[in-house]
Amino acid sequence: GLIYALFPNAKIIHVQRNPLDTCLSCYTKLFAQGQLYSYDLTELGQYYQCYERIMNHWRHVLPSHAWLDVQYETLVYHLDAEAQRIIDFCGLPWEAACLTFYQSKRQISTASFAQVRQPIYTSSVERWVRYESELAPLIKALNVAQQQA
Repeated sequence: GLIYALFPNAKIIHVQRNPLDTCLSCYTKLFAQGQLYSYDLTELGQYYQCYERIMNHWRHVLPSHAWLDVQYETLVYHLDAEAQRIIDFCGLPWEAACLTFYQSKRQISTASFAQVRQPIYTSSVERWVRYESELAPLIKALNVAQQQA
């Protein structure tokens, strides 16, 4: 809400991903500071549930012209169409460079900085399946066992 309050013309793009893949990604990152919850699967699942509640709140409170949900899996498998949808939502003109973002020479500061320098890939989709037996506490905390079966 703060972003929208400060910038009433802001466009908020919320990218959702399979919760198990999202949490596994956090769990396998060594953060410089903070995010201690990400090293405990149960606590990580609880934090993710809280995040979902918060996002659902803002999705319903903010006007629809300010909020766009993007499904990560759809984005990586259908980049052209999803990128066009995002650009349209932002009211910006389409540029082919949107699809070659990884060729940019700009400095990038993010936990996934190396990934930003390569084309979009699909190998992280359903990555959690390889670790399913180790993720039992997370699956239980997320209550997704039935959804994934």
